[in-house]
Amino acid sequence: MSKKPNKSQPLKKATLLTKKQSPKEKNELKVRGKIFIISGPSGAGEDVIINGLKKKIKFNQLITTVTRKMRVGEKQGKPYYFTTVKKFKGMIKNKEFIEWAIVYGDYRGCPKKEMGRLIKLDKPIIWKADWQGAKTVKKVFPNSVVSIYINTPSYQILEKRLMRRGWDSKQTIENRKKFTLEWFKHKDIYDYIVTNYEGKLDQTIEKFVKIIKKELKP
Repeated sequence: MSKKPNKSQPLKKATLLTKKQSPKEKNELKVRGKIFIISGPSGAGEDVIINGLKKKIKFNQLITTVTRKMRVGEKQGKPYYFTTVKKFKGMIKNKEFIEWAIVYGDYRGCPKKEMGRLIKLDKPIIWKADWQGAKTVKKVFPNSVVSIYINTPSYQILEKRLMRRGWDSKQTIENRKKFTLEWFKHKDIYDYIVTNYEGKLDQTIEKFVKIIKKELKP
């Protein structure tokens, strides 16, 4: 687990002002607590780590809106809000997102409405985002965000995990390789880096717990 020395001091509020918005269009979201970005390429262990944290820390998880197909065992709102490309593009046009990006060929983003819902609940927020989203959110909420990157020892280990998971074909994994490798180039945007070694998931989760508890201290 590593941490960079140039973290800014935490403040109580963050203001949302998206690009291309005039002052009249400004939408303020006042964040009273912390937003923890948990981020890593497919196969790094985002979901299993977040599920492990649920047993140890009280928080609210931000639900991202996506255009990819629903997988077996998934449903609306768990783990995503699923929508069509047409509807997603309409939301972009209406400036309904805090941030959005194309990830592995699908649209993903966080509606302002979803963040507003979580702010009212007044608990720490965990937000699963790709590196593009993490970079944007840190700019939107510069004093409230703590970003944690899930590192893996090698790309080969990611491939093995994805194949073992069985959701994607070998060809699909290969097609995503270029975007996956981009994560390795953007580790420097994160506040913390935690390596999720094979067979040591419990230890990885404990490292996340320590980081979150430390950042939540007044």
